[in-house]
Amino acid sequence: MEMTDDLLDERSLSKLRWRCRRGLLENDLLIEKFFLHFETTLNVRQAKGLNDLMDLSDNDLLDLLLRRKEPDQLSDASARASASNPEALEVLSMLRPPNSPSDKRERNEHEVS
Repeated sequence: MEMTDDLLDERSLSKLRWRCRRGLLENDLLIEKFFLHFETTLNVRQAKGLNDLMDLSDNDLLDLLLRRKEPDQLSDASARASASNPEALEVLSMLRPPNSPSDKRERNEHEVS
């Protein structure tokens, strides 16, 4: 099936939102923010990427969203595959909160300790 840049129709968007409901509040908050920013412009390709990310466990997804891990650092091979395809990587970059300079400082201090 060819991935397209066609916008999602209302029914597909509704099903995707339902699929994105998570068990961790932190994930739900980040996903809700994502939908607030991007739901009117989501296309079929991005929906596929988001669906692939929803195959991850809540903890793996949160680790990716908070940049504690990158997709290639996930321990489960299936999770690595789901999170590493081009569509999932595109959506992951859209889902992640922007990096702030203080985030980088804290991470560097933690790595040095």
